Amino acid sequence: MEITMSNLTLFAVTLCFGLVAGLCFTWGNAVTPGIGQLDDLSYLQAFQKMNRSIENPLFFAVFIGSFFIGVVAIFTNKGISTTHFWLIVTAVGIYFLGIILTTIMGNVPLNQVLDKTDLLQSSGAELKMLRERFENPWNRFHTIRMVASTVAFALMIIAGINK
Repeated sequence: MEITMSNLTLFAVTLCFGLVAGLCFTWGNAVTPGIGQLDDLSYLQAFQKMNRSIENPLFFAVFIGSFFIGVVAIFTNKGISTTHFWLIVTAVGIYFLGIILTTIMGNVPLNQVLDKTDLLQSSGAELKMLRERFENPWNRFHTIRMVASTVAFALMIIAGINK
């Protein structure tokens, strides 16, 4: 196989989409169900700590960088078959809508409300109310991200086969 910009960008975006799909799958399949079994204070504290720790340069490079690598892959793969080209375009579009926009418009606002709350100064009733406002909506938005990242990753794999 010849090493070209086309092949490199296809490889890079597929790898990055796979990393994000794995993160989303693991988070939705193991992390949130596991912490969902905790009492309100423990659940909210755990989520606060995880949200704060995931905001790091490596995460942002992969999470946001995936989209930009995908855009570059679109431009460097214009010469491939029409079907494979449109698979890349579709994968990048799904990633943008289902991951980037869902995160910005759905998960981040919920995370910000949680982050601004002093949980130790909140009453039991306030914690219960906050969890009710947070948990199910956050999980619904995350399900969108889990499905979108998996579909985008699968499309990129298919796009790379016999392009």
